[in-house]
Amino acid sequence: MKIKDLPRVNRPREKLIKYGPEKLTNSELLAIILSVGNKGENVLQLATRLLKKFPNNQLVNIPIKRLIGIEGIGNTKACQIVACFELGKRLLKNKTSQLIMSPKDVWEDLKDLRDNKKEHFIIFYLDNQNQVIKKEIISIGTINSSLVHPREVFEPAVKNLASQIIIAHNHPSGESQPSNEDLQITKRLIEAGKILGIEIIDHVIVTRNNFFSFREKNIISD
Repeated sequence: MKIKDLPRVNRPREKLIKYGPEKLTNSELLAIILSVGNKGENVLQLATRLLKKFPNNQLVNIPIKRLIGIEGIGNTKACQIVACFELGKRLLKNKTSQLIMSPKDVWEDLKDLRDNKKEHFIIFYLDNQNQVIKKEIISIGTINSSLVHPREVFEPAVKNLASQIIIAHNHPSGESQPSNEDLQITKRLIEAGKILGIEIIDHVIVTRNNFFSFREKNIISD
């Protein structure tokens, strides 16, 4: 099946434009880089075959001559792959990861949201060294269980190989104490995290002048 024969929602380029790169698989991202497939093999099938042939990020450092020798990969496709990964390595070379060690770190990081008139529910996705892999706003508006679903919280965690997460949200009222809804959501997410093997190490409520840490108050414990 050709890519153009797929439903538009399943085509890599259209999917990226509509949902963003985070929602694409590695095969779909590589398919966009390769642009076209070969006779009898569409670009998504070609990308999937390459990733199977070179698992565990081997493709990032593969010599161009080795790529050119692979069936379906000529000079153009090999150059596209190598150039893409080289550019990424150069841009990320001097990037330092943010380290989150305490609730105050979270409070300071969210300074732009402390005075916001709407509640923002945010997740910090961390590696096992407490370095931030990604930070994502899950919902905006009055926080309740219908807006904050475990799927929305943990899908990025699995995709980004996070080993632990920190939940945070702001209270526009200025009152840092958790509501019953805050407590229920936290309990629900902790249980979901246990099933997935992803630890919730804290839930931090931030306001203009202070913060409330569920871990410091022993609502979350080891």
